[in-house]
Amino acid sequence: MSALDPTSVAGPGAGTLPPTAWWVALAGLPGMGPARLRALWDAASGAEAWRTLAAGRAHLLPGLAALLGRTAEETSQRWARSAATTDVAELWRAHAGVSVSVLGDGAHPARLADDPEPPVVLFADGHRDALDGPSVAVVGTRRCTRPGAELAEEVGRLCAAAGARVVSGLAVGIDAAAHRGALAAGPDAAPPVAVVGSGLDVVYPARSRDLWRRVAGRGVVLSEHPLGTEPARWRFPARNRLVAALADVVVVVESPPTGGSMYTVDEALRRDRTVLAVPGSVRSAASAGTNWLLSQGASVACGPDDVLAALGLAAAASDEGGPDPRPRPDADGRRVLRALGWEPAGLDALARRTGLSLGALAVALDALEAARWVDRDGGRVERRARP
Repeated sequence: MSALDPTSVAGPGAGTLPPTAWWVALAGLPGMGPARLRALWDAASGAEAWRTLAAGRAHLLPGLAALLGRTAEETSQRWARSAATTDVAELWRAHAGVSVSVLGDGAHPARLADDPEPPVVLFADGHRDALDGPSVAVVGTRRCTRPGAELAEEVGRLCAAAGARVVSGLAVGIDAAAHRGALAAGPDAAPPVAVVGSGLDVVYPARSRDLWRRVAGRGVVLSEHPLGTEPARWRFPARNRLVAALADVVVVVESPPTGGSMYTVDEALRRDRTVLAVPGSVRSAASAGTNWLLSQGASVACGPDDVLAALGLAAAASDEGGPDPRPRPDADGRRVLRALGWEPAGLDALARRTGLSLGALAVALDALEAARWVDRDGGRVERRARP
């Protein structure tokens, strides 16, 4: 047997492995992100790629070497050391209970086939058919405000009830709120979809374990990483890219000017997805990013109805998910709601933000209060959640 035969560096039983097994093993090598794995996909079959990396020759693959840059030889040796201690057959057996697909498989999500950066390998916990149908990514900061979390939950619930898959990252804050809302829409609603930056056996954050279980039970949790992969900061941009790729519309509820949500927006724009942002108080750090997006031309989402309109869906006609029963505000009323966001504000602040005179503002607020869009307490105005 040649020293370069993949079975000689993969453990007993490797000679009968399916092609997918090699890609699972390659995806588990240290520092093997999605872009590097795609370079391998373009260069060789899974078994050939494993043989090359196990021999310490990764730097000889032109596409991969270009990605590795000055670290090519060092990384090549690191992968060779890791491959030498990896039993590919045993690793494949460990994934026996996991749904695994690779590019070209019938099980691989059809909507990712033409993506500019498709995942080479995808692990699924739950129901892969949950990916079929219209979808909306609801994203935002972990450090969200209470009104922001309430709105994310409402958007998740009403979108799921209307037939849209709610896609998010299972992080605490806005992500978790959106998934809670999607699950609250009931068993007949569209299933939720989560994308994580760890192996499917590594729940992160740990407090999301119950939510993870419920999402997988009704929908699907996806990962590009083999079992046992721990979360790391460098993995999350790739996770956010996949969230954007799986969505028809991306809604940012609350976000600082930088961070994961903004990366998701960048990836959505690369894919010509519609991006909506929820306006918020100029004094709220949680809304600094969404307000900036609006200044750059993102569409305004003042509530679930705006998101459903972007999806081309009608609200479900039910007590849980029916259309908003409140009268639609006039032009001045909508301007006030956009300026108010989800943080209380005073009359002077609203007048500055809207450009309305105090008289016109008072008329608009009277109408909004009568229609139950806002509450007033002295000189403070606060937006009301959907009744």
